[in-house]
Amino acid sequence: MKYDLLVCNGRAVDPSQGLDDPRDIGLRGDKIVGLGKNLDPLEARDTVDARGLLVTPGLIDCHVHVYPGVSHYGIDPDPNCLERGVTTAVDAGSAGAATWDGFRRYVIEVSATRLFALLNISSVGMVTGVETDPAVGELEDLRHCSVSAALETVEANRDVILGIKIRLSANLAADGRNELPALKLAREAAEAARLPLMIHTPGSSLPLSRILAEMRRGDLLTHCFHGHASGILDERGRVLSAVREAVRRGVRLDVGHGKGSFRYPVAEQAMRQGILPGTISSDLHSYNLEGPVYDLATTVSKFLLLGVSLDEALRMVTAAPAEVVGMQGRLGTLKTGAEADLALFELAEGRFEFSDVAGETRTGRWKLVPRGVIRAGRVVKRPEQTA
Repeated sequence: MKYDLLVCNGRAVDPSQGLDDPRDIGLRGDKIVGLGKNLDPLEARDTVDARGLLVTPGLIDCHVHVYPGVSHYGIDPDPNCLERGVTTAVDAGSAGAATWDGFRRYVIEVSATRLFALLNISSVGMVTGVETDPAVGELEDLRHCSVSAALETVEANRDVILGIKIRLSANLAADGRNELPALKLAREAAEAARLPLMIHTPGSSLPLSRILAEMRRGDLLTHCFHGHASGILDERGRVLSAVREAVRRGVRLDVGHGKGSFRYPVAEQAMRQGILPGTISSDLHSYNLEGPVYDLATTVSKFLLLGVSLDEALRMVTAAPAEVVGMQGRLGTLKTGAEADLALFELAEGRFEFSDVAGETRTGRWKLVPRGVIRAGRVVKRPEQTA
């Protein structure tokens, strides 16, 4: 047989190739080996009928929290990421050096979802926080921010650790006193490891311009459309000049929707002034799984509501994050030779309500609904076909 699996009759949408057209996709083993029209189903051991569905590269979510049982934010990756169309996810700092080994052994190595991680500069990771009792942030004690421990962990795990993460919020860092020294330690660790730095800024006591001064090409400013202190807009709703300068020098803006970090008015103001995110991510965790996030597909649907084209929105969850994880050409694309990770979606048309983190609800015309998933050539979820 030429193919182990043939995905046929679907509308293939692949921003990496500028493709939006009916195509069949042939898979052999864990690779894509055919992309064309009218591929012969008799040459395939199995077929998936994608009639009426979009067939996209498996989505890549570069900000999730998937360390259940240790981090209070943690959710199970396979039912909440993989089965919802996300074949690759990046955990954003749930684990630090002291909690890393369990994360690798009990989550990364046993999950069907392809998982990468950003290592928290705090060695304890996100095991406490403002939602816990006691409400102790991971930056309350700078002794946890060990550059040497972070580097040792990175060197032993370069196959899955992609960068360093720090959460800069005053209530996580001794009322802000520890924010700047912790930021400098995170910067030091990232530079020594030759890896990017992801920074969370909602509620920081530091001006965003000061934070951005520590960011380099390839670093990620997540939660880019939050409505709290240290946001990207000034008091008159104008994009800060420091943000424009950071984008020019290659700092990436990431959505990181989360429970408290995505506001429609902020996104609209920024986008109206020409500032778009480089990547759309969910920041999916235990506190937003039942809303307002739900999954990455719902977050993408909110950007369709805001006027982003389907091709551009999908690029922000396929080809663009593939560059972030250093796997462009292998992930986030339907090109032959790429990894056989595919997602099948219904692009439902109707009236759909979507809320931001402040409870502001907008009505959108389109909603991406996950219907099928293929990971490494294996059918994880087969779309149900109705007569």
